[in-house]
Amino acid sequence: MLELPCELTLDLPVPDFTVSNLLRLESGAVLETKWANGDDVPIRINGELIAWSEFEVVGDRLAVRITEWL
Repeated sequence: MLELPCELTLDLPVPDFTVSNLLRLESGAVLETKWANGDDVPIRINGELIAWSEFEVVGDRLAVRITEWL
């Protein structure tokens, strides 16, 4: 299989988030989203929706579990 670079993104709406907020972010910051706990999160590769996922805590890290491939 060929190795091709790609951009993986997870899309989460963050209400009232501004560039100023982005510049003030620090390590460990917590952002409130409009995503309800348990709702699937879209995964995109190079802008194309490829799967749905959910967040999961694994030890002291936040992980993403794929729930449905498209």
